[in-house]
Amino acid sequence: MVSIDSRMDRENIGFLEVTGRNPIDRALRMLPVREQILATPRSGSELRAVHGDAGLPLLGRSLQYLRWGPAELLARYHRYGPVSYHPALGVDHVYVAGPQAVDEVLGKRRGDFGQGWDYFIGPFFGRGLLLLEFSEHMFHRRIMQQAFTRERLEAHLAHLVPVVDTAIGRWVSGTRRQVRLYPTIKDLTLEIAAETFMGVRAGPERQRLGAAFLDCTHAGLSLVRYPVPGSSWRAGLRGRKVLEEYFTRMIPAKRRSQGADFFSALCHARTEDGEMFSDADVVNHMIFLIMAAHDTTTTTATAVAYYLGRHPEWQRRVRAEALALREDCGGAPAIADLDRLHDLDLVIKESLRLVPPVPGLVRRAVRDTEIAGHYVPAGTQVDLAYSLNHLLPELWSHPARFDPERFAEHRREDKSHRLAWMPFGAGAHKCIGMHFGVLEVKVMIAAMVRDYEWRIPDDYLMPWGFSTIPFPRDGAPLRLRKR
Repeated sequence: MVSIDSRMDRENIGFLEVTGRNPIDRALRMLPVREQILATPRSGSELRAVHGDAGLPLLGRSLQYLRWGPAELLARYHRYGPVSYHPALGVDHVYVAGPQAVDEVLGKRRGDFGQGWDYFIGPFFGRGLLLLEFSEHMFHRRIMQQAFTRERLEAHLAHLVPVVDTAIGRWVSGTRRQVRLYPTIKDLTLEIAAETFMGVRAGPERQRLGAAFLDCTHAGLSLVRYPVPGSSWRAGLRGRKVLEEYFTRMIPAKRRSQGADFFSALCHARTEDGEMFSDADVVNHMIFLIMAAHDTTTTTATAVAYYLGRHPEWQRRVRAEALALREDCGGAPAIADLDRLHDLDLVIKESLRLVPPVPGLVRRAVRDTEIAGHYVPAGTQVDLAYSLNHLLPELWSHPARFDPERFAEHRREDKSHRLAWMPFGAGAHKCIGMHFGVLEVKVMIAAMVRDYEWRIPDDYLMPWGFSTIPFPRDGAPLRLRKR
């Protein structure tokens, strides 16, 4: 297990403790283990069956994961090894963790696995890049890369900086000193998405589209997966329709213009061979990109701010860099300028290690196959719990500790294995927008440290909740002091 044997470890990564401090925790811990196997290998096969815990009827061990996240997965990893069985909601799941086992799915046997996100988000983000497979995925990715060139990113950055500076500058005013950081940053990332992705200015239209996006993102984890009146599933389907109608209506104008937003970039993106997206492709990719961009950035920026408040010495280092950069280049930094924020880069990487915004990847076995010597039948959902790679002591020194220097050139612990650190995924589906996402977080945190100082109380541990994307259950209250 990951050792959490000091107060410093608990302050940094307390969510690795499966506690019994309240009735819910105690009840979940007392549930009996019901061992079960996924399927029996064929007669004469040298493969082993995948063992696991069947958990509660229908729910499996989903409640334990939603409560404890990485702690639940670590306990499963140490009980069953890198491949374990977990049925939930009538679907057979296999959890895969550890660099060698994950590498089999993403590398050695990648042709045996297609994407597995349809069950969760297919009705709301269908035909987005993450949900495409094999040659079709590569075709779409090749076109989309034209919207993420360095020249395009520089243009997006020029629009991003003033939006962030203005928004963060008004977080604290008058007698207002405390903010709920997570929803506050979420509002900002939605504003950024509207400005830089869609070119939509403030007003009722932006609010309507933002509400539609939120309905879509919340619907994927709905237990009621039918359009029952009042259900989040029905709201998500309605939100998808709102977004489709908006983007479809706007495409002709975007194709005629040469705007700097991502929407325009997708409308004009074409490969050297002249391949480009159809109108339907543009709509599908835009809806997916907005979802992928704002939730992941919100979690990352919240985690970075939390750790900077927990470790004031790193906050001072990051602030010194940000102030020096502002003095050197004024209010419009280019990508090369942000690359000079070395200490901030280390903090972001360490925060992504401890709290990756997408803690796992989902695949589906398209044929009978094997993972780490275990038999996996066709149709099985394969959940790659790669976030556990970030916490294994064989890959990282004192993995429960917040230690940004582990990414410095003289240490580079992330090089212990090519899949030791993979917050953006790996392989063919590696996040296409990861560079823009890091730029966005850098701009937001640099603005925060220039305008404010903050300190996390010693007795406060971020109460992370876990679903497809981690989030602080209390909204992350933070008291800011204007500088």
